[in-house]
Amino acid sequence: MMITDSIPRRPTRQVRVGNVWIGSDHPIVVQSMTNTDTVDAVGTAQQIYDLWRAGSEMVRITVNSPEAASQVARIRDILAAKGCDVPIVGDFHFNGDRLLRDYPECAEALAKYRINPGNVGKGSKKDEKFAFMIEKAIEYDKPVRIGVNWGSLDQALAVRLMDENSKLAQPLPADAVMREALIRSALDSAAQAVSWGLAQDKIILSCKVSHVQDLIKVYRDLAGRCDYPLHLGLTEAGMGSKGIVASSAALAVLMQDGFGDTIRISLTPEPGGDRAREVIVAQELLQTMGLRSFTPLVTACPGCGRTTSTVFQELAQGIQQYLREQMPIWRLQYPGVEDLKVAVMGCVVNGPGESKLADIGISLPGTGEVPVCPVYVDGEKTVTLKGDRVTEEFLAIVQDYVVTRYQEGGAKRRETAAPRSIPLKQI
Repeated sequence: MMITDSIPRRPTRQVRVGNVWIGSDHPIVVQSMTNTDTVDAVGTAQQIYDLWRAGSEMVRITVNSPEAASQVARIRDILAAKGCDVPIVGDFHFNGDRLLRDYPECAEALAKYRINPGNVGKGSKKDEKFAFMIEKAIEYDKPVRIGVNWGSLDQALAVRLMDENSKLAQPLPADAVMREALIRSALDSAAQAVSWGLAQDKIILSCKVSHVQDLIKVYRDLAGRCDYPLHLGLTEAGMGSKGIVASSAALAVLMQDGFGDTIRISLTPEPGGDRAREVIVAQELLQTMGLRSFTPLVTACPGCGRTTSTVFQELAQGIQQYLREQMPIWRLQYPGVEDLKVAVMGCVVNGPGESKLADIGISLPGTGEVPVCPVYVDGEKTVTLKGDRVTEEFLAIVQDYVVTRYQEGGAKRRETAAPRSIPLKQI
């Protein structure tokens, strides 16, 4: 749901991928990619399901071998049995033409093909293989993302542009030529696909690099030279805070300029880490920019010398986690609940003020303050909590507020509200 009219979107074509629309005035779409072995159909389907539950609106899988291609239709069927209709995107490199030819059930099951023009083939075989994949996209009525990557750029094109540049009276810097090679690869490949019969409303473009400033320059240039929907992402962004900061810095600038129709935050997961983290980061980026709403966000005090207790930290963390867990159910029962604003503050300095500005806020006592917690609902103080059950009591207030405000009919239906599907938990 778009929640802002202050950031203009650059008009693009619209492309339908399964049940999701990309481009034009549609909301920016969040997507992710599995890191399971696609041959493991059960494990891959489970990760797709988990990513979808976390909010990924499309999920890309690696299709790199006959064994992987043979499992794609099964993966789709497993997901359908779970009630999951998220579009599955096939990521092809090197041998995609053979896999699409030999496994028609794979070609049919996928909602979109991702083709990298830098490694679809070499020499005289390059255009032949690319053309065959485009023919299959046309045959099965599938959209295509033409995805160019800095690390796998068409070397023949790069060398040719470098040679042409060296002959100029004032040659451009090498990095500028490389950026031009990325853009030319995407645009030339799209033009080829159109010449072979692929409709323009079946094409999405991406030009991914690893450095923030290069990505910004590439996409600003690319956006000015086409009207295809653009997929944004910093490839190999990195691990942890570095990957989050780098991706957010690049994508925020571009989206603020109105560019980008679908995004992925490509985080390197920590060992044993949750793949869905990149989905959450993408959602939080869009939500904090005011472009979309996904789940109620908690405003929380950062803490200082006035707040030596960790109670407000634990409460803020617990509430945010609880809200996320509720959202798959609340999203269906209570339309608009994703816009809910909750504040958990740690002392009297900003606590009451921030709590009043939120839909629901609680101001916990700082060091040396009276051990009571005033709660504010729609800007008005409604109750003061104290004792060992502050967490449970505040969560109950949040739940009651959601039922009252967002359920159709509001307070009139409060007594007949559906049972809470996820019980209150100790935090």
